Amino acid sequence: MGYRRLIPCIFVKEQKAVAWFDNSEVIEDDVLALAKRYSENGADEIIWFDLSESEEEHEEAIDLLRHVCRAIHIPVSAGGHIERLEDVKKILYAGAKRAILNLSKNNAPNMMNEASGRFGNDKIVVSLNDLDALFKHRRLIEKTCDGILFMHRLDLNSISNITNLPAIVLTDTMEDEEIFKILKAEGILGVSGRYISQPDMSFTDFKEKCAKEEIKMMQFESAMDFSQFKLNSDGLLPVVVQDYKTAEVLMLAYMNRQAFEHTLKTGRMTYFSRSRQELWIKGDTSGHYQYVKSLMIDCDKDTLLAKVDQIGAACHTGNPTCFFQTVAGADYNGKNPLRIFDTVYETILDRKKNPKEGSYTNYLFEKGIDKILKKLGEEATEIVIAAKNPNPEEIKYEMADFLYHAMVLMVERGVSWEDIINELADR
Repeated sequence: MGYRRLIPCIFVKEQKAVAWFDNSEVIEDDVLALAKRYSENGADEIIWFDLSESEEEHEEAIDLLRHVCRAIHIPVSAGGHIERLEDVKKILYAGAKRAILNLSKNNAPNMMNEASGRFGNDKIVVSLNDLDALFKHRRLIEKTCDGILFMHRLDLNSISNITNLPAIVLTDTMEDEEIFKILKAEGILGVSGRYISQPDMSFTDFKEKCAKEEIKMMQFESAMDFSQFKLNSDGLLPVVVQDYKTAEVLMLAYMNRQAFEHTLKTGRMTYFSRSRQELWIKGDTSGHYQYVKSLMIDCDKDTLLAKVDQIGAACHTGNPTCFFQTVAGADYNGKNPLRIFDTVYETILDRKKNPKEGSYTNYLFEKGIDKILKKLGEEATEIVIAAKNPNPEEIKYEMADFLYHAMVLMVERGVSWEDIINELADR
């Protein structure tokens, strides 16, 4: 099964995190803060259960899930209060990696088929209470699901005899030895439950305990020892830091062996300060952490390229990147799609803030949302018509028109290209 994962659980009721399914004791008023704490302290994933009793509470929980998924860098699998396919859609569109379907519900088999057919079986996990259910529905589960969530402690060694699907065990045990036993079992991907979900849990420390038990945990491992790198005259390794989503260069920093090893251990970029002569974790002061996606060494082995998930701004000035001051030339690529979209978007935004007489964009804003939507619908129809014609130039023209009107809608509703890019990247 490879590397094991530690996966805390968040049970949400009335916008608060509670202790367990049948225990409504509030353990955290601020669910978002709890999720961030888990994410920043070494958790590999979060399991989210919506314990809402009304549709209104359910919608609030979905909105809260959306905020959590955007604020943390680890995946979320979410379940609870899933009554129809629309609920699966809401969970996935909120940013969850996978939806958890409860096999004990009467409509579960139909729901599993429909959900996997629409969203793909990599987006579906099934929750079970016993091995009999796994044995009885094995073919359906393997056809429609990406994994299994066992809700209770079971004869874990029997799982791999029934299915090859990875399993996560949700347990109420508070004993280290029991957790180790679960993680050592064949076919187990990870463990969750009371022990793992303690608000003050240090996942990094517990992973060290697991390592002593010869349990391979999900963490970064380097294919090269630090001694194989060529260091500069100060005995340091330069690190170029790049946003993994946009490929934008964020900053330049330096590592010694301790910084390199701490980065691998925690998954957060750690550097050596030449001025202070000490280690520093990017974000400890500002909260703008950098979570490692990959580390690559160049051909001469003297410079590291770190691709990261950047939280907030990389530069201490508040700029997204430290490289914001042009010294010579123009930092502009006329064919960079994102730059072009940003430029057009900013122009439309400026028209809304500073109306210009005779502007078609201002005409749309003045007429309001219904006019904007009408034009967007018309342009979508024009694309369909153009696609039936053999000349690709017509499609280019109509697509450009559609995207322009889509950006007018985005500005009207306060949605940015960064929002869209983040949504696509999360999917």
